[in-house]
Amino acid sequence: MTGKILVIYAGGTIGMQASETGYVPAAGFEQRLRDQLGARVAQLPTFDMLELQQLIDSANLQPHHWTELANIIVQHWQQYDGFVLLHGTDTMAYSASMLSFMLQGMDKPVIVTGSQIPLAALRNDALDNLLTALTFAAEAAIAEVCICFNGRLLRGNRATKVKSAALNAFDSPNDDYLAQVGINITLHAERLLPAGSAHFSIPELASEAVVVLPIYPGLSAHTARAILSDNVVRGCVLHTYGAGNPPDANVELMMLLQEAIERGVSIVNVTQCLQGEVSQGAYATGATLNRIGVIPGGDLTLEAAFTKLHYLIATQSAAAVSELMVKPLCGEMS
Repeated sequence: MTGKILVIYAGGTIGMQASETGYVPAAGFEQRLRDQLGARVAQLPTFDMLELQQLIDSANLQPHHWTELANIIVQHWQQYDGFVLLHGTDTMAYSASMLSFMLQGMDKPVIVTGSQIPLAALRNDALDNLLTALTFAAEAAIAEVCICFNGRLLRGNRATKVKSAALNAFDSPNDDYLAQVGINITLHAERLLPAGSAHFSIPELASEAVVVLPIYPGLSAHTARAILSDNVVRGCVLHTYGAGNPPDANVELMMLLQEAIERGVSIVNVTQCLQGEVSQGAYATGATLNRIGVIPGGDLTLEAAFTKLHYLIATQSAAAVSELMVKPLCGEMS
């Protein structure tokens, strides 16, 4: 393995230590890691480590953190051949998705990983995930943002956390794995995105610009209005049933969605189902959304839809948002 890797420790379970109130982010991760690696470090790709001054418990992640992480990567882009981002699992899929949009055209790997059990624990998944991530970060064939977890390499904007208390916490239900790790490493080169020409766009994100409106039995227009009425809201991910179906018998709710669209809010429809895609119009209820101008989100994950909408709103005109939401920009949808 050749090349030099930058490992960015942003926080998360992987580097936490026990406290009286539970696991908390702890500084000084590099020394703890190198102590555990010992002489084995000579067998790994050469790596430097950068630790955020303010570590993030990923449950506290905010949109401005995506801009911060992307800027760190861009600032070091020319000095390294690959990057590993150590991140908490709760919002890992959101960050991997957003980084894929911010770093379009990349020609190097950015591998996001973490763990379900801290490195400080006697029995943990942290060391294996990190070692495997370093291996993939040194792989020149990879030119995209990926999540490496429990022996799987997943496209970052196709991944979602599916288990809260298992080591195989992540999956990509609508996309094949990019690589699998067992006794041997199987890299599916034909599934990888081609290397591009970097045209990074790292916008400042308005934290309240995008909201999520989940559909559930009994959802009232009053509740939806409270979510959509704020003038700062410019995008909404509508989380619907099955093939993209809303309760269209709730005429007041449908009118509220239409009014929001007419005043410039981009509404994107994604399914609550783990597998499959939105097919707006397959049922009469979904056809109502076509009529009022809701954007069908295909097989986007909730995380990819949310971050893509955030990114496009920050970088494009309203007309371009509608056009680009339905087109794959970096492998995020079929």
